[in-house]
Amino acid sequence: MLKIIRRISLGSAIMATLFMVAQVFADLYLPTLTSDIINNGVAKGDIGYIWHVGFIMLGFSLISIAAAVGNTFFATRESQSVGKELRSKVYQKVEAFSNNEFDKFGTSSLITRTTNDVTQVQMVLQMFLRMMINAPIMLIGASFMAYHKDKQLTQIFLIVLPVMAVLIGGVMYFAVPLFKSLQAKTDRLNLVFREGLTGVRVIRAFRKEKYEAKRFDVANTDYTHTSITVQTIVATMIPLMTLIMSGTNVAIIWFGGHYIAEQTMQVGNLIAFMTYAMQILMSFMMLSMIFVFVPRAQASAQRINAVIGSKSEMDDTKAVKTLPYKGKDAMLRFNHVSYRYEGAENPALSDINFTAKSGQMLAIIGGTGSGKSTLVNLIPRFYDIETGSILFNELDIREIKPKSLRADIGFVPQKAVLFSGSLRENMQYGNPKATDEEIWKALEIAQAKDFVQQNPEGLDQYVEQGGGNYSGGQKQRLAIARALVKKADVYVFDDSFSALDFKTDANLREALARDIKEAITVVVAQRVSTVMEAHQILVLDEGKQVGLGTHDELMKTNKTYREIVESQLREEDLA
Repeated sequence: MLKIIRRISLGSAIMATLFMVAQVFADLYLPTLTSDIINNGVAKGDIGYIWHVGFIMLGFSLISIAAAVGNTFFATRESQSVGKELRSKVYQKVEAFSNNEFDKFGTSSLITRTTNDVTQVQMVLQMFLRMMINAPIMLIGASFMAYHKDKQLTQIFLIVLPVMAVLIGGVMYFAVPLFKSLQAKTDRLNLVFREGLTGVRVIRAFRKEKYEAKRFDVANTDYTHTSITVQTIVATMIPLMTLIMSGTNVAIIWFGGHYIAEQTMQVGNLIAFMTYAMQILMSFMMLSMIFVFVPRAQASAQRINAVIGSKSEMDDTKAVKTLPYKGKDAMLRFNHVSYRYEGAENPALSDINFTAKSGQMLAIIGGTGSGKSTLVNLIPRFYDIETGSILFNELDIREIKPKSLRADIGFVPQKAVLFSGSLRENMQYGNPKATDEEIWKALEIAQAKDFVQQNPEGLDQYVEQGGGNYSGGQKQRLAIARALVKKADVYVFDDSFSALDFKTDANLREALARDIKEAITVVVAQRVSTVMEAHQILVLDEGKQVGLGTHDELMKTNKTYREIVESQLREEDLA
């Protein structure tokens, strides 16, 4: 929490403090003025004195209001500014995460940390700049003023304050652990809710609505019960504090009445003392509320700092070089590359070797779980290899700035992702300066030009969130076109033709071979028909490279490849 508090602007903190000191000073002086009106005005029937002191009270009241507004302004502005900075830093950090780091934190938890956790920190920061400044100053000032009005009555606080401390300590003992557990349960609730939204089609297809509703209800009920419990515990403070305050007032009036009867205390002083007593107790309660909410904010701050302060598993200290664009001279080489997922016993890839050059298509094929997607994710350095090296245009990718590396790669993931906005904005995602002519050319190569032209709005047509207004095949073709708009030395298609029919698949591969001659094309595919014409076919089996060559060469020499081909093609097609 201290790391986050240090983010508060010193100037704003000083201004908030000055305004709060002015407010407290005005509030502390008002009861004394009330005492003077009663003792010197009401008791003596001096109307002029009452009006005179009344106007002074009005002035101090206006000062208190103005100071409160000033303090609130600086406290709110600063807490919101810190929240904005935290959200920005978390987002930027997450954008730089490797895939392993995403898996470590989890999407739902990252969303919670960016929203709910930041909100908790913002709330406590605002309390810090208001209550944390107000309460101690008011407590000390009101105690001094009360002692000044009557020394004997202040002995009441020797009993009241310890009782309040015990009650507040009991509330904190039970409430703080529950506040901390709420954050983890918020993560769980977000996870279940998010899975229900993203998987709604699968849920409906399997008629699992009741099951998922029950699953969500379990998480929701758990969160609700914990929240009700902790709020109930905290809520007990209000009636208990009210009881203590009322009891304190009764005691003050009882003893004060005797002092007045004995003429050792004036009526105005008793009224002022009662006001100071309430200020003392309210200040004490404000401090206690801060101590209740700070642990929850502390838990949130730790979760935020865990993201911001996380050290990337990728060592970027040597990544200082800029990748040059080579065009027809581009080269991609894997030298004895192995990779192991974090915590896995066996490597996902072992001793991978190949070289691909401009104008060549490298196809990667293999059974499910053979490591195809893992391999292509190593090219843009979404993961860091365990052993070996990957050379891109004669440079080790670990020596290249990640931003520069990925700027020279056109990547199409397994799941086609489109963003809400216009189609033109989506197409310019990797190349903001792309012209309409370049976009239409990419759409033509990706076999998407026809259905885009059918829409009267053309490139200005609206893309819904996730591309929901397009079919699966259309989304894949648009994602391919978006990658082609980007001028790159290597284009990676991670099983990106799976939703295409055979005719569209064939036309797309023909267009790629015809128009993408100055780049390396890496294609992951399940269909043999997609890879047969590739210059090189890399065959994977359980993470191991078991074959590399053309279709004809592998059919003669590679048993694994031949089994894949025979499982998909008829004998007459093989002849």
